[in-house]
Amino acid sequence: MTSSSSELIQDFARLRQIYKDGHVDRLNWCEYVPPSFDPTANVYSKDIVISKDEEISARIYLPKLNDPNQKLPLLVYFHGGGFVLETPFSPPYHKFLNTIVSQAQVIAVSVHYRRAPEHPLPIAFEDSWTALKWVASHFSGNGPDEWLNRHADYDNVFFSGDSAGGTIAHHMGLRVGTEGLQGVKLEVEGIVLVHCFFWGVERIGSEAEKPEVAAFMGKWWRFVCPSTPGSDDPLCNPAKDPNLGKLSCKRVLVCVAGNDLLKDRGWYYKELLEKSGWEGVVEVMEAKGEGHVFHLFNTK
Repeated sequence: MTSSSSELIQDFARLRQIYKDGHVDRLNWCEYVPPSFDPTANVYSKDIVISKDEEISARIYLPKLNDPNQKLPLLVYFHGGGFVLETPFSPPYHKFLNTIVSQAQVIAVSVHYRRAPEHPLPIAFEDSWTALKWVASHFSGNGPDEWLNRHADYDNVFFSGDSAGGTIAHHMGLRVGTEGLQGVKLEVEGIVLVHCFFWGVERIGSEAEKPEVAAFMGKWWRFVCPSTPGSDDPLCNPAKDPNLGKLSCKRVLVCVAGNDLLKDRGWYYKELLEKSGWEGVVEVMEAKGEGHVFHLFNTK
């Protein structure tokens, strides 16, 4: 490697480092946990390939069942990490999905989409849509995965995600509403958005109190989406999306954390939905005194 190619051109607080030749160091964010049976949660997991060419895959979770043909609500989950870090196979997400599947008694598909900057946005959104179409292909019971064929209840479909994954979950709900999704009824049962990454040019709430953090957020968005017109891009600012009222689901739960800079965006999202003409029910649940995605690291 030449000195020129090894020149560091960006360093985001040691979250990751990007070099002039295009190679990326994700530093301490590359841990991998294999699929397994978790005896504590009584949950099985396995990895599947959705698109080999596009490197889209997923980890599927199934609770231990007494009835081999039991139907379960289907959760499609999109992981966070700023569109850059983490995967469904990293320790926090593997543990979290085991817990959710065990306690909620659902079958879950945790989507692995391609990440920026090697694959800048909107690729993550397109990969996630491809994954949803793959999930929907099991509606008639003749899809490529036997767990989904046998156990997924397509009358009870939920989307969820945290941080950047929440942004993806939101857009998947919009896309189902505007384009339809073969195999899934027109209206998804519910969407759970956890500490969602929404942003905008105009400062709202407590954002004005932390200008340096707000500046970082805008810089990060341009980093993951170089083609963006800016922070009022509908991909990150629902207030600028004319299709917001077409969100396809009956219920939305927005989870915010009291010490998270993104908290006010979550509350604002509720206001926007209620004014958009959307006919569902939206609620906000705030975890007082907690920070961004605290639940991934404090599961008690």
